[in-house]
Amino acid sequence: MSGYDYIVVGGGSAGCVVAARLAENAKVLLLEAGSASPVTAAPHRWLSLLGTGSDWRDTTLPEPELGRTLAWPRGKALGGSSSINGMIFARGHRSSYDWGKGWEFDDLLPFFRRSEHAPTRDPALRGVGGPLRVAPAEHRHPTAAAFVDAAAEMGHRLATDISGGAEEGVGWVDLNIVAGARQSAADAYLGSRANLDVVTDALVQRVVFDGVKATGVDYTVGGRQIRLEATEVVLCAGTVGTAQLMMLSGIGPADHLRDRNIDVVADLPGVGENLHDHPLSFVMYSSARPVPASSYNNVEVLGLVRSDPGLDAPDLQTTLSPTGEDSYLIVLSLMTPYSRGRLRLADEGIALAPRYLTDARDMTAMVNGLRVVREIGAAHALTPWRGQEAESGGEAYIRATTAPYYHYVGTCKLGVDEMSVVDQDLRVHGVEGLRIADASVIPQIPSANTYATVIAIAERAASLITEAATTR
Repeated sequence: MSGYDYIVVGGGSAGCVVAARLAENAKVLLLEAGSASPVTAAPHRWLSLLGTGSDWRDTTLPEPELGRTLAWPRGKALGGSSSINGMIFARGHRSSYDWGKGWEFDDLLPFFRRSEHAPTRDPALRGVGGPLRVAPAEHRHPTAAAFVDAAAEMGHRLATDISGGAEEGVGWVDLNIVAGARQSAADAYLGSRANLDVVTDALVQRVVFDGVKATGVDYTVGGRQIRLEATEVVLCAGTVGTAQLMMLSGIGPADHLRDRNIDVVADLPGVGENLHDHPLSFVMYSSARPVPASSYNNVEVLGLVRSDPGLDAPDLQTTLSPTGEDSYLIVLSLMTPYSRGRLRLADEGIALAPRYLTDARDMTAMVNGLRVVREIGAAHALTPWRGQEAESGGEAYIRATTAPYYHYVGTCKLGVDEMSVVDQDLRVHGVEGLRIADASVIPQIPSANTYATVIAIAERAASLITEAATTR
């Protein structure tokens, strides 16, 4: 294998998009550390995929506000986290895309639309003809329908397209489920392409530099050590993998790199900083009657609401999720967290410290949000289902129940300040021939599950790279 224009590192959600789009006009190598064949399960059993061979199975350091370590799953297979996630396909509210010039909601909208085939939605806002076939559940679960009615009863508006990014309220969300099965980014984007080589079980060890110019990568596959060169390298290994690989390649906080005996190529203190996620909690209810099994992913509706009526935009997501025949959860998650953590290299690989709820404003919002979702849970529309509510409420409860929502972002954020890592064209500051196109560049997490946003970032990245190539 030789003569590549681009090497794309990471065959996950972003990498599949970037590689496929670039291969329309150039020769591309896509390297993925995981298997070509992810572990599979029926959509409603997606949680059973966590902890399998298709998961990196990371664990955080002890969380200071929660008093425990947390499992931090992420996809390790072709398709990445899109092969193990909950299959929710939703844009954040347009107010949450305030990322600087070229990266507002309207800038991303053409790329959101390009990625999807959403024929049941408003064609002025949504795409038709894209690789990802997305739609709400066709056969609506009765508890989900009751949740929508309960939210409306409590004064929340009914959204016609909660996935579109233009509304707040409660409505039926789009899903990456086609003909009863998951459609991953690999399923949607990768096929037989003359200009694309895909290598799985390939662990990239470092980006290779000639001075400050990236010239290729070193990786291992099948016990062999390989070095390959390309005109440009694009990192799509995700919020964890990309930051880790940057530091292993000599790009990051100089003092930390020297402590790890790594030669410094570029001193970028923002690499590994700004790590954050949506904190998630819940209220549990026993059911007054048997809850039927879901035909989909156990989440068919989403609410995007405000924890405080005085806020300028929605800051809380909520949904109802059956947990078996005799119980269900009403889930809440803070969409606009202030808390920030850090990723660093460690002897065992990486040290993850997301630091959930360490900013007091996040705790206040979660406690207020719990009151909002309990009001929905107590509404008349849920009376036929509602049995006993488990004890909930207050800061101690939030600390005991808060968990990751698996929406990790931010460790190589885009911007122009001293802690930014990439510019508006996703080029890494201080070096040449290296870009990043994945969730790590997100400076502030959007108010939704991040998959649709990552796909749009990757679509825009491929467009930027292709445009730049035509002007060389």
